[in-house]
Order: sequence, then C-alpha cells, then structure tokens
Amino acid sequence: MSTERKVAVITGASRGIGAGLVKAYRDRNYRVVATARSIKPSNDSDVLAVSGDIADRQTAKRAISEGMARFGRIDTLVNNAGIFIAKPFTKYTEADYAAVLGVNTAGFFHATQLAIEEMEKQGSGHVVQITTSLVDHAIAGVPAVLASLTKGGLNAATKGLAVEYAKSGIRVNAVALGIIKSPMHPAETHAQLSSLHPVGRMGEISDIVDAVLYLEQAGFVTGEILHVDGGQSAGH
Repeated sequence: MSTERKVAVITGASRGIGAGLVKAYRDRNYRVVATARSIKPSNDSDVLAVSGDIADRQTAKRAISEGMARFGRIDTLVNNAGIFIAKPFTKYTEADYAAVLGVNTAGFFHATQLAIEEMEKQGSGHVVQITTSLVDHAIAGVPAVLASLTKGGLNAATKGLAVEYAKSGIRVNAVALGIIKSPMHPAETHAQLSSLHPVGRMGEISDIVDAVLYLEQAGFVTGEILHVDGGQSAGH
C-alpha cells in the first residue's frame, strides 16, 4: 500500500466543524481518521471511522493505531472535539467539571501524545487545537469559566509543544473561535449572538475550516493562536 498520501486524524468528527473538516481534507485528497462518540462507518474507503469517547485513552489509541494499520502514517491531528457549558461559576457541578476536562483536556492529551509519537518517527507532522476567544476576551453575558480553563490551557500547550517539537519537523497551532453558527444556537438567538462580534455576524463553519487549511499549508507558522472570531478578541 502506498503511504505517500497524507493522513489527517480529526476528533469530534461526526457533525459541525468536525464534519466540515473531514470533507475539506478529503477534498484535498487526504485520507482521514474520523473519531467521535456516535460516528457511523463511512462508505468512503479513505475515511476510517472510529467511535468512542476521546476522553478515554483507549479511543485515542484505537484512532491512531487503526489509522496507522490502515493508512501507514499520521500527518495531521485536529483536536476539534470539545464540550462547552455556559453557566455561572458557582452553578457548575462536579459532573460538568469532569465532562469538560475529560474531553477538552484529557482528550487533547491522549490524542496528541499518541499522534506525536508517530509524527516523530517520520520527522514531520502538524497538530491543530480548536479553542475559543473567550480565553482572551471574557464576555459578561457568556459565563464559561470551564471553557476558558481548558481551552486556555490548550493555547498555552500549543506554544509549548510548538517549541518542543520544532526541530522534529512538527508544527503545532490553534484556531480560537468566536461564536459559530450551528444547530446548538437556535435561530432566535442569532441576532444577539451576532452583536457580540465587531463585524456584526456569527462565524460560519467554513470560516473555521478555511483557517485550519491555511495553517495546514503554512510551513513557516508554528505556535500560532489564530483568532477567527469576527474581531471579538480585539475588543468592543
């Protein structure tokens, strides 16, 4: 089997941004390992679907090991899986805390550690985290400390990993989101959510996909936190 075609692993791949990323990488002739809790097998022989909770290290192990067995290499990992719970800080439960840290932080740790082990062997690779601009610019009407706690950690880890692995040929970047138009935001909330961005609109899934694809081909960019947030992080 030829191992020349590149391979991307995408977490949280069953819907929304993750599904958009799967399609975009396939459109660029990448083979894709797509993992999510409820992902269904693909009819595309160049897409390997791995179901499971990325907070469980066994899911990450299966995604990387089965991807290697099927496709022979891992070139890109997009840590897209995430949980966002907006609540006043004192209203968070222990279950909320465990769920958010499990997916956002432990999931990142497991998948990234295992992917980088393979990337080191081939002397090249790219890791991208999907984070949030709330880390840089908190919004009074959107109390989301657990998102800031976990995604802020990913921003910091992005820079640390970028420096640690630069000489190994592995780049590490992040895309920090504003509020993206998706089924989780009912249409009646769109006007208010749009107003939170200086450009006056919510982001589209395609805006995030385009940013990840830019980083994919930007060989001189590493350690970057790319804000795709309609100016939200710049201020109001």
